[in-house]
Amino acid sequence: MDIKRAGWVRSGGKDMAIAQSTPAKTKKMTVASVLKQIETEKIRWIDLQFVDVLGALQHITIPATSLGNEEFKRGIGKLDGSSIKGFKEIHESDMVMNPDPSTFAVLPWYEGEHRTARFIVDVYEGGSHERFTRDSRYMAQKAAQFAADQGYDTTYWGPEIEFFVFDGIRLLPSADAARNPWSGAGYEIVSREAPWNDSGGKEFPIRFKEGYYPAPPVDSLQDFRNEACRVLIESFGMTLDAHHHEVATAGQCEIDMRYDELVPMADNVATYRYVMKMVAHKMGMMATFMPKPIFGDNASGMHVHQSLWTKGKNMMYDPNDEYAEISQTCRYYIGGLMDHARSLCAFTNPTTNSYRRLVPGYEAPVFIAWSKRNRSANIRIPMYYQGIEAAKRIEYRTPDPACNPYLSFAAMLCAGLDGVKRKIDPGNPVDEDLYHLSASKRKEYGVRELPGSLKESIEHLQTDYMFLKTVFPQDLLEKYEELKLDEHLQTSLRPSPYEFYRYMDA
Repeated sequence: MDIKRAGWVRSGGKDMAIAQSTPAKTKKMTVASVLKQIETEKIRWIDLQFVDVLGALQHITIPATSLGNEEFKRGIGKLDGSSIKGFKEIHESDMVMNPDPSTFAVLPWYEGEHRTARFIVDVYEGGSHERFTRDSRYMAQKAAQFAADQGYDTTYWGPEIEFFVFDGIRLLPSADAARNPWSGAGYEIVSREAPWNDSGGKEFPIRFKEGYYPAPPVDSLQDFRNEACRVLIESFGMTLDAHHHEVATAGQCEIDMRYDELVPMADNVATYRYVMKMVAHKMGMMATFMPKPIFGDNASGMHVHQSLWTKGKNMMYDPNDEYAEISQTCRYYIGGLMDHARSLCAFTNPTTNSYRRLVPGYEAPVFIAWSKRNRSANIRIPMYYQGIEAAKRIEYRTPDPACNPYLSFAAMLCAGLDGVKRKIDPGNPVDEDLYHLSASKRKEYGVRELPGSLKESIEHLQTDYMFLKTVFPQDLLEKYEELKLDEHLQTSLRPSPYEFYRYMDA
């Protein structure tokens, strides 16, 4: 879609509209053009990438000589689905991968005789060649189509992804502890920036909660972010808005991508995480999207900006609305997100560690409420400018970067559209600091809390899933719930280092 007035971008995590800005351009690659490029650039290997049900990137590599027109038509039958978490049982394991030409990119870390290109693939059943119902990308595609069927031919998505870059993780007290499931072993974060780091005076420490915007050399990751941005732009064709150090100590970063449509943006999130990890690895560091690795400091979130469009018109914008220039459609969309916020956490906050982030005091949303400007609410209407149609959207602040982007975006869209369909009233906005409100005041305002654990979020999903049924098949929901409840169980079974500290004298 051609945006004629303005678009929205983020600068340093703070949102603003910029005149004549346009969404990121989805590459228009055809089968013929990518095959020609593979030949011209002497590509030796083709990396076929997809995510499993939990969102982890998987891949298989084939010789470039094995990829031709026929493979794009009938797929590549090399996938053993029984070896992929959440996919198939051993008696039904044969699966087929169809490369998507629009996701073609030459990987920058394999040169010379091992020059490699990648495609993101769609996963199909072996034999029947029907779409695989647990392929996460298929859920995102179905959600986009579902929105189109409701009259919203375009939905825009803009995640703000935070993550940490460490110099390493050291297991304590010994390597043997990792192999002992009954051990209370701990881990030490190694970071040149951290206040606990012994750098011999070579680095400046970043104090807790003081990592936002310090200039180098205090910000020791400028070179890392520059290189990561270069790779995203030159190798993967992304449009970026800004990069900066985030609030936490020990290497918290943010690199902002220009917004895009649902499926391309979910592809971009998977690619973004891959690139951050690879660039850090090449520079002798490690990037992690674990939401809360550090006690006592801010965690990593993934605020997701989203809007609905019909024939070039932003359906979330109403210039006559006195509160925030939002339409009734936008209010209903917010109502859907609020109504389903607890069950959405199963997808948007999908790890046991996610709930270490959803606590008061660290800028993460804890309460289900909406507002303009207010960052203590889990749904916010950015208000930097007035009268700019294309800048109007909602920001859903609950998700974290460990989520499966395909499933999370699809689930949020289903929740919002359910609000529009059922005309769910979000209630009055709360323009106060929710963290400082008394429990009785929150009750008066009708403010509910998000779940306190992964198990609790799955239990909400088990009773509140009908809004997903048009897009998410039952077998995917059941398998997802099974995997997540097992994660909760496995974490609950093991004593933590803090439990030894707290209860050793019991």
